[in-house]
Amino acid sequence: MERELSDEEGDRENLISQNARRNQNDAVKSPDRHNHRSAFRIEDELRGRVSGAARRFNKRYILAIFLPLVILIVYLTTDLKSVFQMRVPSVRDIGGGGLVVNRMRESELRALYLLKQQEIELVKMWNYTTVVGGSNFSLVNGSGSVNLNSGSDDSVLEDFKSRVFGQISLNRQIQGTLLSGHESEASVDLSANYSDSSLSDWTRCKKVDQRLADRKTIEWNPKPNKYLFAICVSGQMSNHLICLEKHMFFAALLNRVLVIPSSKVDYEFHRVLDIDHINKCLGRKVVVTFEEFAESKKNHLHIDKFMCYFSLPQPCFMDDERVKKLKGSGVSLSKVEAVWKEDVKKPNQRTVEDVLAKFSSDSDVIAIGDVFFADVEREWVMQPGGPIAHKCKTLIEPSRLILLTAQRFIQTFLGKDFVALHFRRHGFLKFCNAKQPSCFYPVPQAAECINRVVERASTPVIYLSTDAAESETGLLQSLVVLNGKTVPLVRRPARNSAEKWDALLYRHGLEGDSQVEAMLDKTICALSSVFIGSSGSTFTDDILRLRKDWGSSSQCDEYLCQGELPNFIAEDE
Repeated sequence: MERELSDEEGDRENLISQNARRNQNDAVKSPDRHNHRSAFRIEDELRGRVSGAARRFNKRYILAIFLPLVILIVYLTTDLKSVFQMRVPSVRDIGGGGLVVNRMRESELRALYLLKQQEIELVKMWNYTTVVGGSNFSLVNGSGSVNLNSGSDDSVLEDFKSRVFGQISLNRQIQGTLLSGHESEASVDLSANYSDSSLSDWTRCKKVDQRLADRKTIEWNPKPNKYLFAICVSGQMSNHLICLEKHMFFAALLNRVLVIPSSKVDYEFHRVLDIDHINKCLGRKVVVTFEEFAESKKNHLHIDKFMCYFSLPQPCFMDDERVKKLKGSGVSLSKVEAVWKEDVKKPNQRTVEDVLAKFSSDSDVIAIGDVFFADVEREWVMQPGGPIAHKCKTLIEPSRLILLTAQRFIQTFLGKDFVALHFRRHGFLKFCNAKQPSCFYPVPQAAECINRVVERASTPVIYLSTDAAESETGLLQSLVVLNGKTVPLVRRPARNSAEKWDALLYRHGLEGDSQVEAMLDKTICALSSVFIGSSGSTFTDDILRLRKDWGSSSQCDEYLCQGELPNFIAEDE
């Protein structure tokens, strides 16, 4: 068979070669005939190509017309959503009839039940702490056992209650999260309340009860044309406001009208205080401005008797410059003399009887000099609302314009719950290091103290009143953190016409006044939920006075790093 196949292949090759030679011979013999055939073949090929192109063009034209019609018909008659819809198997379809889902539901409901039992026990602990004040009770902390029966350790009990309250709140949040997927199926009743009303209304930083009903007061009934000329010398505006408050007490004791100092001698009190507010609170004329006093005296301004409360370092704590200012305002002075030996550095505790014995006089106009450092009936003077009987919360308070501006700022930037921080720094390092103990804290230590207060208060923002440099406030901002999030330190921004919170000050020409801005800062701090002050600062002391009088004092109010020493103190010069 292989031999036969090879013979056939040989014959085929011979035939092909013979035909090839025959075609070559024919081409040589008749070249004209070959050319003629080639011309016809080219013409036929051209006709075929043209007709083919025409047929292809007709097909494309028909396709271009009918294809959009087909697509439109399909779009109108077919639900594409059902065509492309893909069904994803749910957990219920996996594992045989929703077995996994049933197990998850049972586990979550069991967890809800256990959380409810935990909440009941926590509430029992909470209720127990409310009656612990009348019995001996001890807690163990890092420094040992603390007896909560003593008043000095009330803060420890409050911290304990705060932590219990926090756990109850966290417990209820977890229950709510688990229950959110079983609202129609859960058998656990989260609406049940196992505690008394003290739990729902409790806050760690609650307001202090000032017991205004227990105030000890004196009536201020001034005699006609009997005046006490106020003189305040020491310190800045805050010192002068405290000095004025003490002058009011002296005026009430001596039954005299108080004369507010002239702006030529002292601050422009009418820009920051509402003088008429004092008179309205008492229902009579007890305070007059310097201009009213001058008008009543027909510009014959004379201090008939100058009795100095302080004798050292100089009588009435007045230097020659202050005397020149008084005379420059048109006031003539009698001889300046001290009624007793009293040093501003070591003031003695004085009583009402002492004051009446030394300063009572029949003269029309008297002056007793600066009384900022005077220590007269301290508890009486420092009580909420002050020592004078009146129908208002306090007598010396910011003007109505400043109060409204502070409220608008709080509504714009802070909201109802915020901590206010007075962070005194400028000139405070030397001042504090001269005291024992020092009150100037490194910024990182101050931040730790602030963080503890913010954690107790649970507030989202801090209002910062400070004279510190940007380098210090920037570092402080980076270190004030609650639950891993930075707590913003808000300061009053520069005036912006797009913001309207300070429009009242702008319209009444009070914008840019440093004393107005200082009083605005005080007012914002006095309205805060919790206040952190700077120990040794009269600015802080005046804020604490306003908070006490307005009833905004909180149990969490404190001085910065109260009870701590600075962790580093520089040497003296």
